[in-house]
Amino acid sequence: MTTSPSKAQPDLTFLVAHPAHFLALGFGSGLSPKAPGTAGTLAALPLFWLLAEHPFYWLWIAAFLVVGVWACEVTGRHLGVHDHGGMVWDEIAAFLMVLPFAPVAELGGWIAFGLAFALFRLFDIWKPFPIGWLDARVPGGFGVMLDDVLAAVYAIVCLLAVAAWL
Repeated sequence: MTTSPSKAQPDLTFLVAHPAHFLALGFGSGLSPKAPGTAGTLAALPLFWLLAEHPFYWLWIAAFLVVGVWACEVTGRHLGVHDHGGMVWDEIAAFLMVLPFAPVAELGGWIAFGLAFALFRLFDIWKPFPIGWLDARVPGGFGVMLDDVLAAVYAIVCLLAVAAWL
């Protein structure tokens, strides 16, 4: 479901009060007063550079997605809002799915990663069918994570098309 006004605004105390909060709020990036989803997406970059060459990269991503369901469920319950805007673990985990598909060889590093970022944010905000439809109907932490995973899939398809075109 889409973000709605919070009964509680997360702060530094809330962030460190529970491990689920720390993850769901993207290590604090979700506390950004402006565009927390964008801040959370950018927070994925250091994780990507840390894990990109790891032989079990995709297992890490799968673990991040599963843990994200739990973290977002707990944090949303504690905030009293299903999908609070400050919960950005969904952006982090989903953007980590997108980054390996950035057409670095074709466009160069920063341009390719910028394109990946722009496409992911576009689909995450726009929520074309069925993303928006599912976002409004799938509750809990799974619903929080699902719409971003689908936005990632849309972005990946576009990046693969760009790489094939170039």
